[in-house]
Amino acid sequence: MRFTDSFRAARWVRLLNLLLQALLFLALFGGLNYIALHHSWRFDLTRTRQHSLSAETRSYLERLDSPLRIIVTRSEEAEDTSLRQAFSDITGLLREYAYAARQNDKGRIDVELVDVYQNRRKAEELGLDQPNLVILLGNGHRRVLTLADFYRSKAQRRDAFRGEAALTSAILDVSSPDKKKIYFLHGHGEVSPDDVTPRGLSALRDELRQRNFELGAIDLVQTRKIPDDAALILIAGPQGRIQPIEEELLRTYLRTRAGRVILLLDPGRQYGLENLLFDWGVIVYDDRIFDSNPEELNENGDLRLGRFAPRHPITENLVNNQLKVTVGPARVTTDDLGRTADDGLSVTKLVAASPTAWGEVSYRLRVPPVYNPSEDQRDKDGLGVMVVSERLKPANLPLSVRGGRLVVIGTSELVTNNRIINTGNLNLFLATINWCADRDTQVNIPVRPIELYQLTLSQEEISRLRVGLLLLLPGAAALLGLLVYLTRRD
Repeated sequence: MRFTDSFRAARWVRLLNLLLQALLFLALFGGLNYIALHHSWRFDLTRTRQHSLSAETRSYLERLDSPLRIIVTRSEEAEDTSLRQAFSDITGLLREYAYAARQNDKGRIDVELVDVYQNRRKAEELGLDQPNLVILLGNGHRRVLTLADFYRSKAQRRDAFRGEAALTSAILDVSSPDKKKIYFLHGHGEVSPDDVTPRGLSALRDELRQRNFELGAIDLVQTRKIPDDAALILIAGPQGRIQPIEEELLRTYLRTRAGRVILLLDPGRQYGLENLLFDWGVIVYDDRIFDSNPEELNENGDLRLGRFAPRHPITENLVNNQLKVTVGPARVTTDDLGRTADDGLSVTKLVAASPTAWGEVSYRLRVPPVYNPSEDQRDKDGLGVMVVSERLKPANLPLSVRGGRLVVIGTSELVTNNRIINTGNLNLFLATINWCADRDTQVNIPVRPIELYQLTLSQEEISRLRVGLLLLLPGAAALLGLLVYLTRRD
């Protein structure tokens, strides 16, 4: 008998056939994975395109020239339904960012989840001590986002997901080679960002550093110049007069360099900036606001302010969530209705006291404050406490260009350590910083509405559904199996 006709040869042929089938299967599997990895197609079939990044974001990711690391901190022990949904939304969005950047070797995005309580060593290495944060690390910069940054809320309920706009803006921020720098003016007894007492600004300092701002101090009397890298000048509660040379430097910075200045001016102080405020259509009165309505005061007698301009990026979130800010002694700060018409100047009263409040002129006297119609002022729409003024274009040019922005607040106690712990205070001032630093205009990505679906069933319908799931479906499968058995038996 020839070998090719023997049983042994047949066994070898069968073995080779099995090996070839296995090799072909592995080659097919490997080829499909290669094609899926390098030439994949993804389709988003949702109506609102909630699993797709905008063309603007993809364009930015394609141009990233340095790797980016995104860390999501969480705690499994403290999760509830809203937190689980938030992490599902955010991690799903981050997967899209990592996928979109996979072809960019220079700008790859790595996403990590860190439990700050169970993985203490890694959390300490990264300097993380709080859950429910998204931290972006890149190019030597650091930016922290809270869960609230990813949602637009109304009546304290999330109504839209703005995660793509928040993430893309943060990526642009940390990937930039330069940090935006905020200078605190000093030399006039201002409140210090290094002061940890209740009247200090150390908590504000830490919040700004977490958001990738670089901080510095400046004495204009000494330098006689505003640095070229100044994104914002912050003047918090000066106790003495600002000199004319300093005022002129600030006026030039605002007008010719499209500068940004925030003034927090306490009552009872001579600040010496009358000419600058006149140029920008703002009036700060020498008085102090009192309110006779106990509902507008907290338990310590501090003012609770809840009247905001409804359609401004600084106050929009406070209006939507019905938040209030708490301040101590404050002076009336409002727009100058009698100013000369200026097409390029837009002045808006953002925050006001209640209609029952008045500006007490005789507040220095050691007597109980009482409203005097002949001396004190009152407004049915509420006396102003915070005003923003924006020059939309230079007066001598017909085209629209970036202009200066000035924010004036009639108290520095909006942001002191004992006040900024209030959610409304922190929200208002951080929104003010972002508006001044142009962080609110870097991207133009629409929010995605949150669609909630609710299935309502009666008790009878629930009973029928239970019977169908527990009896009908298993019974149908059993019946089909019995029919197959009988068919084969016959």
